[in-house]
Amino acid sequence: MAISARNLTLTLGSASAPVDILKGIDLDIAHGEVVALLGPSGSGKSSLMAVLSGLERASGGSLTVAGQDFASLDEDGLAAARRGRIGIVLQAFHLLPTMTAAENVATPMELAGSPDASPRAVAELEAVGLGHRTGHYPTQLSGGEQQRVAIARAIAPRPGLIFADEPTGNLDAHTGEEIVELLFARRAETGATLLIITHDAGLAEQCDRVLTMADGVILSDTRSGVASEAAE
Repeated sequence: MAISARNLTLTLGSASAPVDILKGIDLDIAHGEVVALLGPSGSGKSSLMAVLSGLERASGGSLTVAGQDFASLDEDGLAAARRGRIGIVLQAFHLLPTMTAAENVATPMELAGSPDASPRAVAELEAVGLGHRTGHYPTQLSGGEQQRVAIARAIAPRPGLIFADEPTGNLDAHTGEEIVELLFARRAETGATLLIITHDAGLAEQCDRVLTMADGVILSDTRSGVASEAAE
């Protein structure tokens, strides 16, 4: 399994006023699966993705991601475990404004100690159709181009897992379709596991599997058109 979680919980707030965000998630995702995560705002989708990607530490339960025991790691340990293993694409592009497109893609690889970060960054930008924009800064790029840079940054280290949280949320419909096609194509070429949060039912239908969340639990798990209700 690329991801295996048992009784995963996340509680925020103070000890006197705790807020239960995730309420006992059980989940297995196989290597190479493409999984859509659906649910209304406040259902816990982004929180689940944050925990599974190591951006947030779970409050309880067990969690193994990319062969690493995330439940036993502190924040520094989670950061180290993410490096090179997990790529993340967010609705807000989160590009560094003082760096060029190529530098934005290369920097995470340089921090991970990759000796060929610069040429790999250029090659990945060429793969997403931005070979002519490698020296441009984020403010010189359109929203669609910035998201292409973000995808290149996520995929360049060849992670086994890619997380995408509403990656088309800040884009118009046509550009969003192009970004989805690109994300799926690059994922297919690398064989990575992809978990994508979306409100788009059409996009969800392109995935191998659809998880539906509400109020911090997984309500349904649909595989190949066959739905099975997850035990709560």
